[in-house]
Amino acid sequence: MTGKVVLSEAFARVSEHWRPKVVADVNDHELKIVKVEGEFPWHRHEDVDELFLVWRGEFRLEFRDHVLRLGPGELGVAPKGVEHRTCADEEAEVLIFEARGVVNTGDAEASAFTAPVGARLDLEAG
Repeated sequence: MTGKVVLSEAFARVSEHWRPKVVADVNDHELKIVKVEGEFPWHRHEDVDELFLVWRGEFRLEFRDHVLRLGPGELGVAPKGVEHRTCADEEAEVLIFEARGVVNTGDAEASAFTAPVGARLDLEAG
């Protein structure tokens, strides 16, 4: 990718919740955008950290022993091997930085929340 990503335009093209879309690649990592609302299943990623950066709205990164409440411009990290879930009482827009190939539901059983690995937002269209 040699062009720019306009995040407001990219988010405007996402209509479903909990289905991250890759918008950029950096070395062996991906930048994904996702709209969220409700509660995501508890899960962990044994070998990778996840970084969540809120673009719009209010977002919770919940751990078994504490909760990070995040707003626009704030970020939190779910360390590898630590059980967590993400939640938003109202729709929020979030950027996710993580290693390429990470399944969004981690070690949780596959469900309607499990998104296709590597799904990309076609930034050339529209």
